[in-house]
Amino acid sequence: MRSDEDLMSAVRRGDLNAFEEIVVRHQAEAWRVAYRFTGDLAEAEDLAQEAFLKILDAAPRYRPTATFRTYFYRILTRLCIDHRRKKRPVLGDPLPDTPDTTPSPSVQADQADRDAMIQAALNSLPADYRMALVLRYFEGLSGAEMAEAMGRSAKAVERLLARARESIELQLRHFLGP
Repeated sequence: MRSDEDLMSAVRRGDLNAFEEIVVRHQAEAWRVAYRFTGDLAEAEDLAQEAFLKILDAAPRYRPTATFRTYFYRILTRLCIDHRRKKRPVLGDPLPDTPDTTPSPSVQADQADRDAMIQAALNSLPADYRMALVLRYFEGLSGAEMAEAMGRSAKAVERLLARARESIELQLRHFLGP
């Protein structure tokens, strides 16, 4: 299997099949990040698609100085934050999961309530705080990957993450308990 960096080098040379492979590999995570950030299914799809279009447009200038994943998250992060600045997001449906077993209706209702509270708390955060939480806790990026994706120093990302956690804990303290 070819690495993402090799595929992007092929895209740089005009290989659209390589681009298609990149899209297939990363479309789910692009949508997940955008959805967690916006809370809206349609906007998430639009942002994910726009990220791939930007990657294709920038392909002739692509140089693998960082991992493709970091490059990809940086583009997606900028799009999401720019989107937030232009439009206040609306609370969407909770992110659909595929559980192994079907929980009872009361458990499903509790989960939906929890997901809605978490999404509402995320929506109320400043864009940088929200993106830091999404990249760390929903996408599992390391501090260095987050710093690269957000275009900040590692120390600045640590401070953002700490402030974001503090803010979201304050909003969800009644849910989290004592």
